[in-house]
Amino acid sequence: MNQEMRRNCPSMSSLKVVQAQMRDCRICLDAGHDIVPGGIFSGEASARLMLIGQAPGVTEVEAQRPFNASSGRRLFQWLAEAGWEEDAFRARHYMTAVTKCYPGKASNGKGDRVPSRAEQKLCRPYLEAEIRLVNPRVIMPVGGLAIRLFWPSKVTLAQVIGRAAYFPPEYLHDPVNFKLKQAEILDRFDSTKPKAGRWVVPIPHPSGASLWPNKPANQAKISRAMEILGELRLAMEL
Repeated sequence: MNQEMRRNCPSMSSLKVVQAQMRDCRICLDAGHDIVPGGIFSGEASARLMLIGQAPGVTEVEAQRPFNASSGRRLFQWLAEAGWEEDAFRARHYMTAVTKCYPGKASNGKGDRVPSRAEQKLCRPYLEAEIRLVNPRVIMPVGGLAIRLFWPSKVTLAQVIGRAAYFPPEYLHDPVNFKLKQAEILDRFDSTKPKAGRWVVPIPHPSGASLWPNKPANQAKISRAMEILGELRLAMEL
């Protein structure tokens, strides 16, 4: 963690402290990145599932909650297949993003700007603090940027959606620094795996700007991901 981030994050011992720091953070803005400051996230340290998106959009800034409006509607249509109602999911689970502030519109006017690598690096200590302090049993990365936190950069959605990575407990002494090579990649939920391990179940981004979920073959992959999540929800009482 660099000196500037250390000044902004004097304590990683309390999730409430880190959340307050994310709301007040101006590091990317001060570094010249064109963002709307004020971190958007939701959830408590007791959450056992953490959803990680790319970055909040403009409606998320207005509503002050993750996955609002159309992207949220599509997301929760998918999660309904796994047995979650939206209000219950939001109340029980942690929702955050790779970068916490709205990055603004893309230069071509189509959708929101993807946060740069520099912005991701500046914001990464916050995400690591969230993962460490919540220590979720299930992580749901949403969209390519979040998926690449756990999978190689060249991986395609078709290669990972509908599959899950299971990390045995012995590799989770540090809740943040675990590697894909330590995981078992599965096509379905396995109830024999120790509950002290961690599951990472990726799903595509629900933004209407993405056409990937519209193809029937990809819809089948999304349904398989929801089957895995539904089994996890029941087995782990999520």
